[in-house]
Amino acid sequence: MDIQTWTFILVGLSFALYIGIAIWARAGTTGEFYVAGGGVHPVANGMATAADWMSAASFISMAGIISFAGYDGGVYLMGWTGGYVLLALCLAPYLRKFGKFTVPDFIGDRYYSQTARMVAVFCAIFVSFTYVAGQMRGVGVVFSRFLEVDINLGVIIGMAIVFFYAVMGGMKGITYTQVAQYCVLIFAFLVPAVFVSLLVAGTPLPQLGFIGQTSDGVYLLEKLDGLSRELGFTEYTSGTKSGVDVFFITAALMVGTAGLPHVIIRFFTVPKVRDARISAGWALLFISFLYTTAPAVAAFARANMIEGLNGTDGQGVVAAQAPSWVGNWEKTGLVAWDDKNGDGRLFYSGDERNEMTISPDIIVLASPEIGQLPNWVVALLAAGGLAAALSTAAGLLLVISTSIAHDLLKKGFKPDMTEKQELLAARLAAAVAVIGAGYLGINPPGFVAQVVAFAFGLAAASFFPAIVLGIFYKKMNKEGAIAGMVTGIAFTAAYIIYFKFINPAASTPDNWWFGISPEGIGTLGMLVNLAVSLVVAKLTTETPKEVQDLVESIRFPKGAGAAHDH
Repeated sequence: MDIQTWTFILVGLSFALYIGIAIWARAGTTGEFYVAGGGVHPVANGMATAADWMSAASFISMAGIISFAGYDGGVYLMGWTGGYVLLALCLAPYLRKFGKFTVPDFIGDRYYSQTARMVAVFCAIFVSFTYVAGQMRGVGVVFSRFLEVDINLGVIIGMAIVFFYAVMGGMKGITYTQVAQYCVLIFAFLVPAVFVSLLVAGTPLPQLGFIGQTSDGVYLLEKLDGLSRELGFTEYTSGTKSGVDVFFITAALMVGTAGLPHVIIRFFTVPKVRDARISAGWALLFISFLYTTAPAVAAFARANMIEGLNGTDGQGVVAAQAPSWVGNWEKTGLVAWDDKNGDGRLFYSGDERNEMTISPDIIVLASPEIGQLPNWVVALLAAGGLAAALSTAAGLLLVISTSIAHDLLKKGFKPDMTEKQELLAARLAAAVAVIGAGYLGINPPGFVAQVVAFAFGLAAASFFPAIVLGIFYKKMNKEGAIAGMVTGIAFTAAYIIYFKFINPAASTPDNWWFGISPEGIGTLGMLVNLAVSLVVAKLTTETPKEVQDLVESIRFPKGAGAAHDH
């Protein structure tokens, strides 16, 4: 069977499973819609958290960045992994002890202020929309290639699927759907990686193949360095980013992870604080399977791609004999060839001789085709990419809908609304959010992982200081928290918008503040937030004693009841 037929079969089966789960686990109460009734098993929650956290950026784009940027791409690997550890060990148990449905709920009650709640609602919606744009774009990339439809139509198909099971099932439906999606995405990522590792390095363990020798007796990384030098690329194992920018991007991704509302909310779906810690450990194990494999997938694909495009003589391949994946991906617009010298050959290099334009977002999805694997393996990867993108998109849409229905309406403008009205409002908000996310997926501000990096920077600059100070500094007051969040997100968003939308031509290390790229500016935004919060808190009224006592109780997470709504 051809790739398209296999794709229809495997993607169709996985979608039927997701929709079936959404119908089976349909939410009937706000507790089920927001936190799945608080009764999810820690292992299941660990799988769901891993699927929620490993987005299209992790599955589709991270290995692509590492493949193209080499050493520099490692910042995404370090930042996202370190961020999850920070969240799981330092924040999740305390937030679970507090027992609120959402991050704005925590901030509103901890800082005894409706204004703080509204600022947090705005930040949650802004961060989540930025993040979900990357997921919808990832869905469009997969559909455009494997169903051979326009990328914009691919985004619209993804919107329809997410709309159905996120709006129907709420957190209850999403949780069990994400368990299934984790199984699909991890199987889909590891099977091609094992195949390619066997072909390139002769070992079924991609991690060993990455540091080992290829079939011609040369170490893989040494081979990539040699190929990179010959073709005018930066050596694969050396970086071009400054140490300052590497630190700031890594830190922004780390603290941004710890401030992401859709990941934090997962820890409210388990019965007890102890279960939050256990599920965090399980999630870390499940995440490690993909994250330790991604660098190997990137390196294998890079070596195979260079050799496939440039041929054995290093002079390029005749267009008529180009690898089949080139023609397949050209249809999506993510691969293009410009025959500069008119010799009818494709040539790929890192200097002015280069004739190929290749998006980093295709590398993982194209790696089985580049490695000439069976068609069913190629289609399996498509199903995995969709599982990764849709699982995170659903979690983000839930954050947007609960922020609007629970925090903005129920806790703000319409406190007398019934549970039925609140549930309806949450579903309507999710529907509107799907449409907005689809628009951003069709008109994205960058490639998938780059867009997601902006979301992490915004989360770092807005939520992280408010959460950390709220837990560990009992004298932090509402004035300090509000001023910090507003300053942090405004500064970070302005920097990103200027360099990515208003004046992208100026986005060079010479023009960046202190050499910090838009992807890393969230760290500076976080420091601004912290400084403003602490200074304003010192100059304004002291935190009420009952709030200080509440913070003391949060710091000792010894058991907690179900998430509550008062």
